[in-house]
Amino acid sequence: MTKLQMPEAALFDLDGTLFKTETLLTTVHRRVFETLREEGLYMKEQPPVELLLGSLGMLLEHIWQKVMPDGSPQAQARANDLLLQYELEELENGRGELYPGVPETLRALKEKGIRLFVASNGLEAYVKDVPRLRGIADLFDGFYSAGEYGTATKVDLVRLLLEKHGIRTAWMVGDRSSDVEAGKGNGLFAVGCDYAGFRKEGELDGADAVIRSFPELLDLMERIG
Repeated sequence: MTKLQMPEAALFDLDGTLFKTETLLTTVHRRVFETLREEGLYMKEQPPVELLLGSLGMLLEHIWQKVMPDGSPQAQARANDLLLQYELEELENGRGELYPGVPETLRALKEKGIRLFVASNGLEAYVKDVPRLRGIADLFDGFYSAGEYGTATKVDLVRLLLEKHGIRTAWMVGDRSSDVEAGKGNGLFAVGCDYAGFRKEGELDGADAVIRSFPELLDLMERIG
């Protein structure tokens, strides 16, 4: 394992890391496909929600190619719009939960002087609204999304974040291979989150450490003082 050191910052993926996405997406997924059917854009059987959950971490255009490969470009574009609309509506209605211990752990890290950021391949409004509506937005120094910055990979997104804030040492924390790649591709300590339940086998290969609950991150930090 890479030698541990107290980082200047910790960068977090959102879905499957801070936010228990299935508590929101099960309803959103159903609504998206009901609307597509009503509008005559996709008349086939609704794909299983597990396909959508298993695609989290990808860029949005790649998600629909996996979830709805037989859908027309119009259907996929409409699904993009509906996904964000229904996510924000359901979040406002109180649907969707953070993982246990997320607020407390983030506060403890901040008290140690560690700067906190979100780095996600999601859409800008979603990436900013989940923390805002779940009461943890004030703990972060910034929210970075592929939707806002137009980055092609998470490696690029994290590089942009580091450069913009002059950060030299950081931990990248996430549940997908793209998070591990973003960390290692920028010389960061990569922490894999193995509690989401919808990752693929080998997803976290290459991570410097793996945690099985979010509060374990604080235990990892406290080991180095």
